[in-house]
Amino acid sequence: MEEMLERGRRILADQPFSQVMKASLEVYTPERTELRVPLGEDTKQQRGFTHGGVICYAADNALTYAGAAAMGTGVVTAELKINYVRPALGTELIARAEALHAGRTQAVCRCDVFDVSDGVEKLCATALGTIRKVE
Repeated sequence: MEEMLERGRRILADQPFSQVMKASLEVYTPERTELRVPLGEDTKQQRGFTHGGVICYAADNALTYAGAAAMGTGVVTAELKINYVRPALGTELIARAEALHAGRTQAVCRCDVFDVSDGVEKLCATALGTIRKVE
């Protein structure tokens, strides 16, 4: 499993936008993916909440990793639906994803995104995505 996590981290490091977001891949197994994104002044919208695009980024990447864990590398997000359930105001996002069903060419995955404040996690969004093989 450590080899899988290291491979996933190398892929994340090769994504320029993930570098901008300072994202880190903490868990990458066939059963579960966990991606973390630090939050700060540069990730807020005008009301002081974390911008929805930052939350969606975390969900999208975690979903794609979950699909890749289920089907192998060479995948992209084909569809994504996200529900924002509360504003994110903390210091970090944690996106946890898993494949619900995987076939040869596509997987349906779900992701819960948590806002972390003082070590307490609160659900701020949930997403469902279709991940498709492109190779």
